Amino acid sequence: MLVLTTFDADEMVLRALRVGAHGFLLKDTPPARLVEAVHAVAAGEPILSPSAASALIAAVAGQEDAADSPANRRRAEARQALDGLTERELEVAVALGRGQSNLEIGASLYLSVATVKAHVGRILTKLDLENRTQVAILVHDAGHTPD
Repeated sequence: MLVLTTFDADEMVLRALRVGAHGFLLKDTPPARLVEAVHAVAAGEPILSPSAASALIAAVAGQEDAADSPANRRRAEARQALDGLTERELEVAVALGRGQSNLEIGASLYLSVATVKAHVGRILTKLDLENRTQVAILVHDAGHTPD
């Protein structure tokens, strides 16, 4: 799903990504870029407009201060969800959080692409998620930072 909107409010970006959006663009995005984004999202690549990415960064950075903040509650919930994964599934999930493709994950973890796909499928099922973007958000919420 690609969200196209006139608003780039922090919470709107976060909400769209949490419910399964693979992309978030503003309506003032040039037409050629919109076409590229549709093709990219259809291929499973996440797309964020620069202002949406900035809003996302600001929202995450601003919420991590308070001990009982929504970010800290999300971190605890995300960590609990990831605890249900095997060690290898967690490695694959963290790689998804880095934005790696199946081929890149396979190369870095010495797995075949078919095995990576199988792990991704099990991760989505265990976590009751619909796409790689949601896994990446969960990994980020859990505090697994990219290398």
